Amino acid sequence: MDNLNDLRSLWHTANTDRLPGAGEMLRLVKGFRSQKLRNKWLIIVASIVLAGIMVFAMLLGHFELVATYLGGSLMAVACLLLAITNIRSLKRFYQLEDCSNLEFVAFIEKTRQNQQRYYQKTMRAIMLLLAIGWLLYLYEPARAHGGWLYVLYGGILLYLAIMWFYVRPRNFKRNAQKLDQIQAKLEKITEQLK
Repeated sequence: MDNLNDLRSLWHTANTDRLPGAGEMLRLVKGFRSQKLRNKWLIIVASIVLAGIMVFAMLLGHFELVATYLGGSLMAVACLLLAITNIRSLKRFYQLEDCSNLEFVAFIEKTRQNQQRYYQKTMRAIMLLLAIGWLLYLYEPARAHGGWLYVLYGGILLYLAIMWFYVRPRNFKRNAQKLDQIQAKLEKITEQLK
């Protein structure tokens, strides 16, 4: 009986102020899921629309150089590759309905691994295809206006450098911090339950 009384007194004196409640955890999971699904659908729709615009522009445009068609094709392929990678990851988020804390921690860890793989491999391939496609696609119009060639290519290369060396790493760090915060909250709860 003394053990039961000790356990009861320990249970009542435990400080759980820092731990989120059940309602907050449910709201956290649903908010995370809906935000990720919304972002993925926006990316899918935007990339398919952009790929369609590129194909439409290449079909209706009367270009003299093959480089223009090649550049447009590379940009359309990059947009479709972006859409396909996001479509493949939709299934995981739709399956995330009601889950335990441990399942959500595992889901967050898998999301972190997927994010790392996307950042290191897929995003590089997509940005490389877009950059080469953009440079090839704009060569014909820039060539027609002589002096603008250097200004246009300088601006494009500056933009690509900013996107590659500043925006891309910053975006990755921000997303990684969000996942770390969610995982830290869940691990506190999981440790408390054990």
